[in-house]
Amino acid sequence: MLEHIQHMLFTIGCNLATDLSQNALPIEGEVTEKEVALLEKEIDKMQTELPTQTAFILPGGCKEAALAHVCRTVCRRAERRIITLNDEVAVDPLILQYINRLSDYLFVLSRRLNLNCNTTEKKWQKSCR
Repeated sequence: MLEHIQHMLFTIGCNLATDLSQNALPIEGEVTEKEVALLEKEIDKMQTELPTQTAFILPGGCKEAALAHVCRTVCRRAERRIITLNDEVAVDPLILQYINRLSDYLFVLSRRLNLNCNTTEKKWQKSCR
């Protein structure tokens, strides 16, 4: 799945870097509703194996999960930048949807990796009151 996501990210990068008004050639590959649905299916599949989330979870845990959290934050930053780009030129809404779902996938993946490593998730202690 991660290799497939890497291919999709390169496709997204190609789409974002191409001025479609200047390029008569079709871009190879595109983000489709099927790709977004695939991410959602994988999220649902992993969540069935996880304990119910009852609190906000702090990023971290085993090395693999911590790296998934880093990827998630980079994905969120990319999402914000794509939204900003969309103010200048039209961005395929499926790209934004895919990137949004990808960050959710990476969060659930981090939880799954912590479970695989028998690492207890650290819950945020609500102290804003």
